[in-house]
Amino acid sequence: MRCAGLLVTEEPQAPSEGPPVTTRRTRRWPFRLNRPSLGESKVAYLFLTPWFLGLLLITLGPILASAYLSFTDYSLIGAPEWIGGDNYERMLSDPRFFQALKVTFTYVFVSVPLQLAFALVLALVLDKGVRGLAFYRSAYYLPSLLGASVAVAILWRQIFGSNGLINTALGSIGIEGLPGWVSTPDYALGTLIVLNVWTFGAPMVIFLAGLRQIPRMYYEAAAVDGAGRFRQFFTITLPLLSPIIFFNLVLQTISAFQTFTQSFIVSGGTGGPADSTLFYTLYLYQRGFGNFDMGYASALAWVLLLIVGGLTAVNFLASKYWVFYGDD
Repeated sequence: MRCAGLLVTEEPQAPSEGPPVTTRRTRRWPFRLNRPSLGESKVAYLFLTPWFLGLLLITLGPILASAYLSFTDYSLIGAPEWIGGDNYERMLSDPRFFQALKVTFTYVFVSVPLQLAFALVLALVLDKGVRGLAFYRSAYYLPSLLGASVAVAILWRQIFGSNGLINTALGSIGIEGLPGWVSTPDYALGTLIVLNVWTFGAPMVIFLAGLRQIPRMYYEAAAVDGAGRFRQFFTITLPLLSPIIFFNLVLQTISAFQTFTQSFIVSGGTGGPADSTLFYTLYLYQRGFGNFDMGYASALAWVLLLIVGGLTAVNFLASKYWVFYGDD
């Protein structure tokens, strides 16, 4: 039995004349949990105070404020006026709201799978023991650090402009009549998809770390049984890497829904041409800081939260059918 940090056991002695006698043997635990004193608790709460203040003022405060403002008519000038669910009903008759949804969903469902596929292929190549692995890993990861920056977005607009690097290179081999990729509605969104795929470094590094955790003996046993590389990939690599794929899928999907800087810089903040790059976050920004319609912008933000949360929940529910955790 346990008593004040001690483990007490009773052991019977060898049978002898008379009643059995038991001896008590004690063993001290290697550690003992003590309740903190009042002074220690005060010090702990003192160090946690900045975090609690930041959580309240920077996170919970704005969240609760936006939830309230989404049911009001508020323009930053006067006091918010309660209008109930009118902002949410207004979305149903707002064509630009549906255009922003169309652009954002197209971007997410095209760029994220392409990015993850490209990252996985390069991770498989680097996992084969390429010389200078540290250099390639750093070089491929660099675009992930720069992809959402203003400088890269400006550079991207110049590269895909009418007289940009792409058209100059294609014109040098005799291809004429090339469009301005970022100024043509049919191609503008495609250039931003390419930009997102280019930032494959972060998921690639995570894939590479996952590949390094797969025991080599599985591949050796499969090779002995006559399994080729493709069969090893689909029967060993993909199942054991599925938790990493799932993690990257959720992370990159959430990140893609928050895309803002690239569209804002490439389109000049308009979402053009012809609203072809009107991302949801850009439209939210236009309503809130362009039209000063903070009530409607707050409602848009909550709808985005519900969309992202819903898709994330679907991903988690569907993961039980294809994600293998090793103990299933």
